[in-house]
Amino acid sequence: MTKPSSSHPDWRPENAGPEFAVRIVPAGAARPAPPASPHHPRRRHPAPAEYAEGVRRGDRSLLAQTITLIESDASARIETAQAVLAQLLPHTGRSVRIGITGVPGAGKSSLIEAFGTWLCRQGKKVAVLAVDPSSSVSRGSILGDKTRMEQLAREPRAFIRPSPSGGALGGVARKTRETILVCEAAGYEVILVETVGVGQSEIAVRSMVDFLLLLTITGGGDDLQGMKRGSLELADAVCVTKADGPNAPLAQVTQRMLQDSLHYLAPPSPGWPARALTCSARTGAGVPELWGMVEEFLQTTRANGALVERRRRQNLAWAQAMIEEALRGQFFRKPKVAARRAAWEQAILDGTIPVTAAVRELLALGGE
Repeated sequence: MTKPSSSHPDWRPENAGPEFAVRIVPAGAARPAPPASPHHPRRRHPAPAEYAEGVRRGDRSLLAQTITLIESDASARIETAQAVLAQLLPHTGRSVRIGITGVPGAGKSSLIEAFGTWLCRQGKKVAVLAVDPSSSVSRGSILGDKTRMEQLAREPRAFIRPSPSGGALGGVARKTRETILVCEAAGYEVILVETVGVGQSEIAVRSMVDFLLLLTITGGGDDLQGMKRGSLELADAVCVTKADGPNAPLAQVTQRMLQDSLHYLAPPSPGWPARALTCSARTGAGVPELWGMVEEFLQTTRANGALVERRRRQNLAWAQAMIEEALRGQFFRKPKVAARRAAWEQAILDGTIPVTAAVRELLALGGE
């Protein structure tokens, strides 16, 4: 066997330098020392003014970094995030905020891609905040929405930000409200908030958007099923998706049934009776009509003051949610509570103490 004339394999990239990773080491030979690498200084975090300036001028990299900063739970970064938000706040509030929720299989990502792409081609800047469920076991998220929206991701006027729900209830991420404000300050005119699913999702997203769109499919139940309160009574519009091909006639039937059901419900927004329509992400049918409906909704609710009042109430709900979260965190950080918490939880798991008694005991410790 011929001894190799070089410590590199026969093939290597053109102009490969000493940093080329693949090397051949003869059996029994001492391993060569790796080439020295230059020292990389620790990355410097931008100052609040740099974050804010970058967001305002449309720097997508700094926009993404700012959202990451906002989502961080690190105590050292929370103050920086609040300083950035304070600088951006005067530049917010000018977008249309649309929440999109729906039953499993309704094609939320597909419709958002079709809708967002159409809006971009009408000259709108569109931000999509897609919330992925976090695993209750690993706490991880796939964050695959940007991959599913391949066409929209190529639009220069679009910005897609997947975020993990992080265990937050309501189908939205814990910092979705703040992320909406950051995207508004960056000049995005339409903010689409995609929830993880349907159920309690629309209750949380209703408290942070102007217009709530509920997606459904054919074969989802009769008109009595549609009249169940909860999802339907909060939606400003219900869209029957996949209304194309052989499914188109069925979608029209479902749309009429839903419209009849909506007739018996109180309007979710003053002066705006909810409506049902059909859409197809595949053909684009119904997408322009959907935007026309949103524009009509905005015209109506701006004229009667309902939109301004909704946003005022949303700010109050946001403040209350922040207080509840802060109080919960402060309570569990109290030394006596923290010292007792593990034993307290184990006693509940073992059933050696009633839950009500355990809660009262811990609350008493927290009040000392």
